[in-house]
Amino acid sequence: MKTFHELLKSRRSIRKYTDEALSPEDVRLILEAALMAPSSKRSTGWEFIVIEEKEKLKKLSYCKEFGAKPIAGAAMAVVVLADPLKSDVWIEDASIASILMQLQAEDLGLGSCWIQIRNRLTENGQSAEDYIREMLGIPYQIQVLSVITFGHKNEERKPFDEEKTMWEKVHIDKW
Repeated sequence: MKTFHELLKSRRSIRKYTDEALSPEDVRLILEAALMAPSSKRSTGWEFIVIEEKEKLKKLSYCKEFGAKPIAGAAMAVVVLADPLKSDVWIEDASIASILMQLQAEDLGLGSCWIQIRNRLTENGQSAEDYIREMLGIPYQIQVLSVITFGHKNEERKPFDEEKTMWEKVHIDKW
């Protein structure tokens, strides 16, 4: 097992996947990571829709004009949703669950990529969120944050270069 620091350095967005399916155990561990995520006041307003069917993945890849094509080639996509009536910080809570899934995937040697949905549009100008809501029958009050793709890596990405760590972004005691 890698150290957590090594895991952070090696987790990169992967957009190309092999055709190999994920094992049921890998799927379980990825989803369990999301379900163990912290949430404000333990409101657990997040929800997840798992998609592994190739035709649905392909249709989902049209959810926005740019940047969603990797969904079609993934072994699995998880649509990350949340109920804003359960928490005013639903975006933060769902984001934490998302990155925990991505870190779990990296720990398993799998690739993942965050596909932003909230505030994005399809090529026809429709809300990406509405496109997904209609496609998957999501209730109106549930918000769609993102789609996280998962699969066996079919591209190599170099680990994060620590020489590029932007320490100038850290301020101590004042701006």
